[in-house]
Amino acid sequence: MKELAWGAGSFVVFALLMRFVLFPKVKKGMDARYEGIRSSHETADAERSSARAEVADYEAQLAGIKADAARVVDAARQTLEAERQATLAEVNAGIAERRTAAVAQADAVRTAARDQIHAAVSDVAGRAGELATGRRPAADIVDRAVSEVMAR
Repeated sequence: MKELAWGAGSFVVFALLMRFVLFPKVKKGMDARYEGIRSSHETADAERSSARAEVADYEAQLAGIKADAARVVDAARQTLEAERQATLAEVNAGIAERRTAAVAQADAVRTAARDQIHAAVSDVAGRAGELATGRRPAADIVDRAVSEVMAR
């Protein structure tokens, strides 16, 4: 029985020691660890939400910059298109002017050639009439006949 009393006494002392000394220290350590983990989670959540806010701000700035770039590119396109149209109009005007000059020159050459041909044909027709009839036909009759034939 003595051993039983010593066993029961040591158990009670150990139980009291556990309850009032060791368990509070273990509990305090567990609470500190839990609090540390919880604060780490809160810090991580705060950092995550801060990073998301920064990403959203960055994306908003990026969208603004893209819009500005698109506006600048559109303005440059419009300027280039206006310059192209102006240059095209100048070139077309120059081409039309040269075409008009070429047509006028061609008409002048054609008229000069027609006059030379008319004179040559009149001369040949007059000479042919002279050879055929023995006398030279009147110049106005030969000119009128050549003009009628050339007009066809």
